[in-house]
Amino acid sequence: MPVQAMLDNNQKIYEKWESFINNKYIEENEETGLREEILQSWKRCKEFGIDPFNGETNDVLDKKNLNKRYRDLMPLLKMSKPFMDSIYKFLEDTEFIIRLTDKEGYVLLHIGTDTVIENYVEKGYSDGYSVKEESIGTNAIGITLRTGKPIQVLGAEHYLKENHKWTSSAAPIKDEENNIVAVLSITGSCELVHPHTLGMVVAAAEAIEKEISIEKSNEKLKSINDGFQQITESISEGILRIGSRERIVSVNKFARRLLSYKENDLIGEEFKTILSHDNRVELIKGILSGRKFEEEEIHFRTRTGQKKVCIANIFPIKSSSGVVKDGSVITFRESKVVHSLVNKIVGANARFTFDDILGESEPIKKAKKLGSISADINTTIFLQGESGTGKEMFAQAIHNKSDRRDFPFVFLNCGAIPRELVSSELFGYMEGAFTGAKRGGHPGKFELADGGTIFLDEIGDMPLDTQANLLRVLEERKIVRVGGHDVIPIDVRVIAATNKDLKKEVELGNFRDDLFYRINVMPIYTPALRERREDIKVLVDFFLRKFCDSSEKKIDKIDESFYSAMISYNWPGNVRELQNVMQRVVNVVEEGKILSYKDLPSNLKYNSTNDVTFIEEPLLTLEELESRAIKKTLKEMKGNIAATAKILGVGRSTLYRKMEKYKISEEKFKIINISKY
Repeated sequence: MPVQAMLDNNQKIYEKWESFINNKYIEENEETGLREEILQSWKRCKEFGIDPFNGETNDVLDKKNLNKRYRDLMPLLKMSKPFMDSIYKFLEDTEFIIRLTDKEGYVLLHIGTDTVIENYVEKGYSDGYSVKEESIGTNAIGITLRTGKPIQVLGAEHYLKENHKWTSSAAPIKDEENNIVAVLSITGSCELVHPHTLGMVVAAAEAIEKEISIEKSNEKLKSINDGFQQITESISEGILRIGSRERIVSVNKFARRLLSYKENDLIGEEFKTILSHDNRVELIKGILSGRKFEEEEIHFRTRTGQKKVCIANIFPIKSSSGVVKDGSVITFRESKVVHSLVNKIVGANARFTFDDILGESEPIKKAKKLGSISADINTTIFLQGESGTGKEMFAQAIHNKSDRRDFPFVFLNCGAIPRELVSSELFGYMEGAFTGAKRGGHPGKFELADGGTIFLDEIGDMPLDTQANLLRVLEERKIVRVGGHDVIPIDVRVIAATNKDLKKEVELGNFRDDLFYRINVMPIYTPALRERREDIKVLVDFFLRKFCDSSEKKIDKIDESFYSAMISYNWPGNVRELQNVMQRVVNVVEEGKILSYKDLPSNLKYNSTNDVTFIEEPLLTLEELESRAIKKTLKEMKGNIAATAKILGVGRSTLYRKMEKYKISEEKFKIINISKY
């Protein structure tokens, strides 16, 4: 509407106002231009009991409450002030006042000429005064607070007569949830009214809303960044960010602590300065080319020069188009922590305790006592005894009683590995150390056992060159991987075991004397089963329960003839052989039957009668007993090597080696199936 038309219409509105004040019925119509929102506001004002001829208001905040609202809305006030200042630059030579109210209609910020502010300081134009309809009648701010829409109120549309000389334009300021948080308004002389004034207010309000939205986004982003920072600082894994120029951009607390650096010591430094020479070149090339590394072994150097072997994942930072944008992120953990976790998952840990080693005979009680004492001493332990006497159980029990119980227990059978691979298995190897070496290298058993225990079974079969390396490791507590140069410190307790007479092997030149004396610090003899026959009945009962439970077969009783035969047998395979015999008996015997002499395998029977009569035999050497046991079992198994090895509790390769030693031919025991011919 043109300005003159607006002024002419103001007179008609005034007449409507007079009629309304005098309680005459009026309605909105196009001819007078009286709008529905104005008429409804007048009606509310009359219901509020507002005197149209007295503009005084008592609804004003005290200083304490006003200051509280200042504090609560300070961010909004700071955002709004520049926009209000910009508007005022266009209006500073006129009697206009610009106000900002909160969502309850209290003025918190105003800008205007001194004349206007001085004349109307108590009329709602100053901070702390309420401009709600309930306080000063119909006005643009009051209607906007009710409707949530911008509006311009012209002269006589105001309910208070003294405000008829003003025109006010107001627009709401809303948050992201469309809730009114404030109202911005411009009030000036009615004669200076212009329809563009409302547009100016609306534009400024929308600009403030955008600022609020941006500020909210910034707050969210800051909150996310702060949260991410807290997560990266608290996570138990090292995190490094490398920029596009190979320099460290950020490093979390775990990484700083692991590498013994302060944050300021690393930021801006070249990544290669904290890398070992072992894999520096290949790693840097890969990062520069945007290559992704998964479970890669990285050798870091701490501030003090110590080497830290870590398992890392390296992810290049890429744009949405897949182009490497800004370096890489590296996450890593110390390899011994990863190895410990892996060992637990795959079962490379100790299960047995001394309570699991059954028997009350003096020999076994003596061995358990020595083992228990040894567990509390951080020294090398040497277990010596025949095959099947439970040397690994003793090793696990010692580990579980020691302070190392929460760390790995790693097993290695030195006699089951090809001699050329023993060193790489024990000490690990670097990439390219030999044909077929894994990319990135591989940790050895000593590294995997770091902090815990390594059990070296059949140490008497270890090659002489590896014995020399093992001796150096035991003395220096450091290893060097095959094909590598860096020294890696380790903290491992060694438990060695053998069924050989190492003193004799030393005399024969098969075992180093210095290594023998180095491992023979705490010797423990695991007694053969024939040396503790009083424990056989306990073991028979235990294995019967165990295999009955696993096969869900019920066998309640054992005849004395069964016990007598088991006790009288020499058990060249020791507890392992007894266990296999009991498993076979339980598998074959009928459920509910009482076990007797008749249920024993033929190699345990000394005659065919039900009465157990034992043949008196001359004393035999261990080798003679071992040879006889192999022959008997081969005969029983009809020359089946796999079945024979299983019953005797040894590996096939071990069985072949012993057969060669005792000149036993498997062909002699095989049964020819003549139906083929």
